[in-house]
Amino acid sequence: MNIVLGVSGGIAAYKAPDLVRRLQDAGADVRVILTPNAARFVSPLSLATVSGHGVILEQWGDPDKGGVDHIELARWAELLLIAPATANLIAKLAVGIADDALSTYAVAHRAGIVIAPAMNTSMLLHPTVQQNLAVLRARGIDIMEPDEGLLACGDEGAGRMPDPPILVERVQQHFRARDLQGRSILVTAGPTREAIDPVRFISNRSSGKMGYALAEAAQRRGAAVRLVSGPTSLPSPAGVTLTRVTTALEMRDAVLQNLASSQIVIKAAAVADFAPVASSPRKIKKEDGNELTLTFRKNPDILTAIASASPRPFVVAFAAETEALEANAREKLSRKDADLIVANDVGDASIGFDSDQNEVLVIARDGTTTKIERAPKIVIANRILDLVVERLPQ
Repeated sequence: MNIVLGVSGGIAAYKAPDLVRRLQDAGADVRVILTPNAARFVSPLSLATVSGHGVILEQWGDPDKGGVDHIELARWAELLLIAPATANLIAKLAVGIADDALSTYAVAHRAGIVIAPAMNTSMLLHPTVQQNLAVLRARGIDIMEPDEGLLACGDEGAGRMPDPPILVERVQQHFRARDLQGRSILVTAGPTREAIDPVRFISNRSSGKMGYALAEAAQRRGAAVRLVSGPTSLPSPAGVTLTRVTTALEMRDAVLQNLASSQIVIKAAAVADFAPVASSPRKIKKEDGNELTLTFRKNPDILTAIASASPRPFVVAFAAETEALEANAREKLSRKDADLIVANDVGDASIGFDSDQNEVLVIARDGTTTKIERAPKIVIANRILDLVVERLPQ
């Protein structure tokens, strides 16, 4: 992988040396271009030392060597990664301004481009910035969604640059074989909600992040992906057909409607096992009594319906456990007649519900067990899909 890393002048530029090292560990040869403001946040010498190449700071090439840096580099590079990408640089790219080494190189570059915006939330949400990002997306540039959290300015919100392992995974996706090309995949994600009254419902703590990561990864590997999602706050993955549902019955109906056209089903949703027999048409008042008794019915088993379909798809089940992880997962694998089961310990808050990280145990029908160590969920998603691809009929 021949990668040009462009670094613009945001505080997240301090992550650049770590990013270079991780890209190298993944097999990349990395050349770095710094904007003048980026050099205020990270040392060109540190990046030259880590990358093993001189860092480009000026847009004019070295006359003693001949040639023009940005043209020569464009012939060599297979991908341009800009991380962080500031509002200023994004605006330049949108209108084609080329007034420094990085923006000039970006105009010359003809291979894939990945951009990781990073800035204050107010700047990110400004209509001009959003419009510029939309322009770049329309050109086929891969725009990564910024993370949410505590920003350098002290504000809380969207605008953080994704951590280096996630950036590396996104880069690798551009080089990964489209080994799911021509496959149709159905993914379920998120929780379901079962109404008690118009205000209250019973649900669970699933965020949907694992299922959405699987849908995104499968789409980038060439699959036609349908995502059936319970209520989440997550944006729809690009290129994925999304159906939003609320209840377990709605999820079952959406799954069955798409089942015949799906060669692979990944059942990552946390579907409610039970639902109230009746939902009150009005809000239940506390003045109605000192106790509230609810009667529940068992929801239909969607996974059993999937595994018994004809023709039968390749089925990936999930098991969220708090104890006896492997034993419980093996029992569920057999009971549900799945091809693979992905088990994770939701009792561990660092990898459980709503976490950006996960660590899973994947058990195959033939008894083979694969442990996928703790990593961002998009990384876990691709490792799971690797195991699926290994077992698909050719």
